[in-house]
Amino acid sequence: MQGKFKKQLGLVDLTFIGLGSIIGSGWLFASQRAGEIAGPAAWISWIIGAVAVALLGFVYAELGGSLPRTGGTVRYPEYSHGPLVGYLLGFASLIAFASVAGIEAEAMRQYMDTWWTSLGSDSPTLLGWFVQLVLLLIFFALNFFSVNLFGKANTIITIIKFIVPILTVIVLLTHMKTVNFSSHGFAPYGFSGIEKAVATAGIIFAFLGFQQAVGFSGEAKNPQRNVPIAIMLAVLGSALLYVLLQVTFVGALPGKFLTHGWAGVQFTSPFANLAAALGLGWLSTVILADAIVSPSGTANIYLSATARVIFAWARTKTFFRLFAKVDNKSGVPRPALWLALVMAIVFTLPFPSWSKLVGVVSSATVLTYILGPVSAHAFRRTAPNLARPFRLAGMGIISPISFVIASLIIYWSGWQTDRLLIGMQLIVWVLYLIFNRLAPSAQVSFGQQLKSSWWLVVYYAAMMVVSYLGGTTFGGTNILPTPWDQIVVILMSFGAYYWGVYTAVPNPNFDVDADTDDATAQVMETSK
Repeated sequence: MQGKFKKQLGLVDLTFIGLGSIIGSGWLFASQRAGEIAGPAAWISWIIGAVAVALLGFVYAELGGSLPRTGGTVRYPEYSHGPLVGYLLGFASLIAFASVAGIEAEAMRQYMDTWWTSLGSDSPTLLGWFVQLVLLLIFFALNFFSVNLFGKANTIITIIKFIVPILTVIVLLTHMKTVNFSSHGFAPYGFSGIEKAVATAGIIFAFLGFQQAVGFSGEAKNPQRNVPIAIMLAVLGSALLYVLLQVTFVGALPGKFLTHGWAGVQFTSPFANLAAALGLGWLSTVILADAIVSPSGTANIYLSATARVIFAWARTKTFFRLFAKVDNKSGVPRPALWLALVMAIVFTLPFPSWSKLVGVVSSATVLTYILGPVSAHAFRRTAPNLARPFRLAGMGIISPISFVIASLIIYWSGWQTDRLLIGMQLIVWVLYLIFNRLAPSAQVSFGQQLKSSWWLVVYYAAMMVVSYLGGTTFGGTNILPTPWDQIVVILMSFGAYYWGVYTAVPNPNFDVDADTDDATAQVMETSK
């Protein structure tokens, strides 16, 4: 018998799932990395990242409230633009989500190396990799047996891991040196450095858990109310904490570490090393302990979230149906969870470091989020009667701006990252065309699928071209120097956005399926 997701997650659970996803390894590493790239002005990078995520969060709050769907980031584009676009998003989401648990295990191992030196400080040793594997297996076990066990365990872990960053901010505020904000220049690498830090320092990576409440909305109690509130609480709470962490890291750093400028600050365990340098051995010990707790909570969530993304991709009928099965007793999509574990392990096989993985994952995840604004705006046209418990005011302004900012973040990731990720998307699109006979077309004809996907394909191709021709700060050839490169990105993003909105599927089919309860089914009926 095909099982159903169980409605076991309340507002507190959803909020802490969001916060637990956001407050992970990002706070442990991103402040130093952002300082290396942007200098003391790095706090501005956090503000830009928070604004971008907040705008996307507003859009997803409407989507999550009106269409509570497990793995919603994949399902919404499929509803609005057909299976082809859903297929592309499913592939991108698999890359983006599956790698996060591995990255968090990497972060745990890297901090553990401070007291277990045979694990590897940057890239892991063979022993270090096996430790990461054991950690992933533990997260898998927590997710395997019950959604309720997962949710309650995460709430407890998140409460614990929120205390340490707050304590760190309070203590470091007593060691602030204002000279640090000007001794080597406030923004030594210019505004381009501030922009680059948003995409490559782990800032966007740190914030990307904001929409996890949407991913678990199919398992939420009263999702129409709780999902939007949980998203906003998670974004606002984490943004404030991250800005304070960045400011205190810059201000508390002893001057001797700035001999070679901000790019020369090379701690292996940034906040723990900083605390030790200030003579705060007790705080260093506390941070090292939290370096196991914080990433573990995020890894636990993302392993579960990856399973939901795989489930959602299978529900679009463009991925193997096996992964759309849910265990009847536990309410867990166990086949998808097994694949999520395998993928998380695969992403640690080349023995990469946290800093090497985070830029790629950030860009990949933003690629999966940019269609949310297009889908939400399209639904205003194609499903005007859809019940919207949270209706975003100013959709016509907020939605396109969020798409443009997300496009800039993808561009800031740089040519090396963009050519890999966008190139893979274009290859996957071609494969779909080649094997179109296997594609689902009962609800949306193949011709309509093509019509509704051309805007995205052209957008991808244009982004690759601009990334190659753009400024050297972002890995380009400087044929299109800054700021003209970013002006072009903004203009073409607006064009792609409105093209996507107006070529959506005319009559979206909001399927009522195994992860949707009877109340939601009634909401769906009102939109028809």
